[in-house]
Amino acid sequence: QVRFVESGGGLVQPGGSLRLSCQASGYITSVDAVGWYRQAPGKERALVVSISGWDEKEYGDVEKDRFTITKDNAENTVYLQIDDLKPEDTAVYYCNSRNAVGRVVGSWGQGTQVTVSS
Repeated sequence: QVRFVESGGGLVQPGGSLRLSCQASGYITSVDAVGWYRQAPGKERALVVSISGWDEKEYGDVEKDRFTITKDNAENTVYLQIDDLKPEDTAVYYCNSRNAVGRVVGSWGQGTQVTVSS
């Protein structure tokens, strides 16, 4: 089972940007897709965006223009660029593997905290 370690979070002012990293313990080409999720305080964890082996992207209920997912197969890393950060983006961000029908198939890691505040 491929496991993931998230990093890159932090405290950012509104309007700023962050790039989160998701390092896999194995080949990301061995999974159907890798997704970024987030869980805000008091809310359920939800999909932000995922990327498949064919580079197809699936977005959750987010402003698509602000979230960019990319991957580096050679480094087995998936990135999430978040631009124009807003306070409502404050959450713990996680990544995980998904199967062909979008079901999470891996174990959750520790996540990385993103806090947007002035």
